[in-house]
Amino acid sequence: MENLRLWQQSLQLWYITREEQSNSRKSMTLHESVSLDALSKYMKHLEDRYAEIKRSMTIKYIPAQKKAELDEEMIVLLKRRDVAENLNKELQFCYQRLQIVSDALTSWVKSDMSSSFQDFVGQIKKTKVFTGDQGIVEELLEDPSRAKDAEIMLYYIERFNELIALGEYEKAACFAANSPKRILRNMNIMNKFKALGKIRGKPLPLLLFFEAIFSTSHAFRYPVDAYLTLEGIKCGLSEKRFDLVINWVTQEKLTFSEEAGDVISDYGEKDTFNKDKCLALAQIIYSKCGLHKKALLCLCKQGQIHGAMEYLQHCKDFTSDDLIQLITLCPQDELIQSLTKERNGKPPFLSFGLIVLHLFSVNMEEVGIKLLKEINKGGKDSVEHLMMSDSFCSLETWQDMADICSQSGFNKLSNDIMSILRCQPGVSEISEEDEKVNPMEHVFW
Repeated sequence: MENLRLWQQSLQLWYITREEQSNSRKSMTLHESVSLDALSKYMKHLEDRYAEIKRSMTIKYIPAQKKAELDEEMIVLLKRRDVAENLNKELQFCYQRLQIVSDALTSWVKSDMSSSFQDFVGQIKKTKVFTGDQGIVEELLEDPSRAKDAEIMLYYIERFNELIALGEYEKAACFAANSPKRILRNMNIMNKFKALGKIRGKPLPLLLFFEAIFSTSHAFRYPVDAYLTLEGIKCGLSEKRFDLVINWVTQEKLTFSEEAGDVISDYGEKDTFNKDKCLALAQIIYSKCGLHKKALLCLCKQGQIHGAMEYLQHCKDFTSDDLIQLITLCPQDELIQSLTKERNGKPPFLSFGLIVLHLFSVNMEEVGIKLLKEINKGGKDSVEHLMMSDSFCSLETWQDMADICSQSGFNKLSNDIMSILRCQPGVSEISEEDEKVNPMEHVFW
């Protein structure tokens, strides 16, 4: 900084010298230009000019850093002025209020005091005995906080606009977040920050706004509303500040929505590094919103199958169709096995056979064939145990299963299923010739 100052001074001296030289060429004679006395006098003139300009620089100009310091000092002084003005107005208000009450009390004491003081004040208000405008008197006699609400709101709005005009976006965001009665914590203020856009070398003003209102949400009785919560999460993700989103979601003073959970879940599909964290956050939101199907899907996608089974046991709102849809969206082997196995003597949630038939019906044959391979490894005893423990799947459904096994190249598995079916009581195989005979023919003859 010192070198820069010296360089500026040298440059100015050079300009002065050039100017003086130009003037000297016009005013000095040839004899004077080679005279030592004349040149010494001219040198003294330049030194005086340099000293004058140097003195002028200290008075007329200040460094940019000094200007920034003065701006900061001005903001601090403005705050002190605002505080002092508010305190002065409040004290004036209290003084006027006490003066009116004192005058009313004096008048009441001088009267016969037959009525209560409160009734006496009411009568005085009606007869306009007080000096001054009756509206002001009524305002002074009521709760001071209520009388000052409009003035306080106006002050906060003006001060906020002043900070925005000065480019103090971080201070404006904190000012808005701490505004009373949430007068600056709304969609209109958010749109003002959004309209500022991005500023090179500085944090996004909109992100500063959301950081401020979310960090102060614990101090307010009312949480941040659902719309601002959603927009804040979108803003944090767009700026790749996933750390902030994690902090915001885990706070208690936010209002979640299905859209907020969807936004985080979709972001996890793009950011594979943070996919599990996104699913965990989305699960928190879905659970708080009572969206149990989506919360369960998030658990399964994270691979937390044990947690998903516990969630199923505690939540009784799931139907078999819901679980079939869950498998369609997340066809994991561990999930299917957990849903089709007995749990502590309780029947399974779903039928293995129905799951396989569903997978083949929705063009997910690869998953279905993989399940059939696992059954085939266990042998006939394993197949029989599976069929006997499946209370959802009828005999006709198992016959359809056998047909699918045969079509998929699992002939042994198909034969095992059919063999087990033939051994069931009351089951008899109908030949092709018997199928041609009408079993009800004797009824009509």
